[in-house]
Amino acid sequence: QQGVYFPDRKITVGDVEMPTVILGDPAYPLMPWLMKPYTGALDNEKELFSYRLSKCRMVVECAFGRLKGRWRSLLTRSDLSQKNIPIVIAACCVLHNLCESKGETFMVGWEVEANRLAADYAQPDTRAIRRSQRDALRIREALKACFQTDQGNQ
Repeated sequence: QQGVYFPDRKITVGDVEMPTVILGDPAYPLMPWLMKPYTGALDNEKELFSYRLSKCRMVVECAFGRLKGRWRSLLTRSDLSQKNIPIVIAACCVLHNLCESKGETFMVGWEVEANRLAADYAQPDTRAIRRSQRDALRIREALKACFQTDQGNQ
């Protein structure tokens, strides 16, 4: 909830400096490190932003769905140290890519079961993160403006 799991690398979009962000769906709270699409009645710019953000998020979700389907240990709470968790996830990614490149069978039921199990885990407490809304809104507005350009279409 604090958004402290990423390297302290910032980029500037327009005149707004921002951290690395996670892409979320509308159910998540908007945070400086957690971008979500606009909801409600949308103008063309907000609709384009939401479409592009959701398109990126769907690619990531499909990749993680396959990863979690193959390595179910990623579905549960890990008792590893915070230092070792990224190493284990990276190892799972490398092994998964190796399996994919070698044509190892990926059973469709694996991803369905992984998604069913993942739905049982608790989501973030939105009450504790309301104060970050103003910064998050500035970041989302800057990204929306960038998405209107050819650079944002990449």
